[in-house]
Amino acid sequence: MKAVWINDIHLEFLEDVEVQDFFGRLRNSGADCVLLAGDIAQAQTVEDYLVRMEHALECPIYFVLGNHDFYHGSIAKVRSRITSLTAGSCRLRWMNAAHVVQLAEGTVLIGHDGWSDGGYGDFHGSHVKLNDFLLIKELAGLCRNDLLKAICALGAEAAAHFRNVLPEALSRADHVVVLTHVSPFIQSCWHDGRPSNSDWLPFFACKAVGDVLKDTMQEHPTKRMTVLCGHTHGGGSADILPNLVVHTGPAEYGHPIIQKVFEWH
Repeated sequence: MKAVWINDIHLEFLEDVEVQDFFGRLRNSGADCVLLAGDIAQAQTVEDYLVRMEHALECPIYFVLGNHDFYHGSIAKVRSRITSLTAGSCRLRWMNAAHVVQLAEGTVLIGHDGWSDGGYGDFHGSHVKLNDFLLIKELAGLCRNDLLKAICALGAEAAAHFRNVLPEALSRADHVVVLTHVSPFIQSCWHDGRPSNSDWLPFFACKAVGDVLKDTMQEHPTKRMTVLCGHTHGGGSADILPNLVVHTGPAEYGHPIIQKVFEWH
């Protein structure tokens, strides 16, 4: 099984010919499936780009959504439309609803969009203001305390998903691949070659998910986990435990790249 990993591709920044060129590079990678870690486009266009990708590639596309995929829209409405889209597709698989996917005999895939939940860094002391808080319906116009409650709930939702699917995943394989948009750990929240500081960490990492993943892998030292994420646009790898590694993909608007082609047996 060959899997090509991509993240933060932001296809809305590309001309049509550039989109087709990128899809061509994915085809030419020789991969059997695509692992897409969010930030595909924006609320009005994410479905269209997923359909175009499905038509361009003759392989399964396992994906999660990122914060940008809800810009100029609603989390609930985008998720509802994605649920309908993937229900009628034989290749598009949204990992929030896909549970455990067998990639190879010893490797399974799980995933969830995730969300930066304010659990790391100094949320109340930070002056960071993201477009998320202007352009996503559920977050727009909230006071600071209500905003923290909202993002905590989104992070807790992701953590609950992983808590639910991990037992089955670990029972089926020795290696679990986790696909999510947001870094689950401080060490993998890269910016300019180093982990983000306390001002930015509340908005670029998800402690709730990190706690679930770390606790679970400490309880299963003979198993392995590889986490694939993005969101920060900075790249790097971090060994969280001897059996838990996180790869965060770098990104640049207008220049989507293939992060890596994995091969699992």
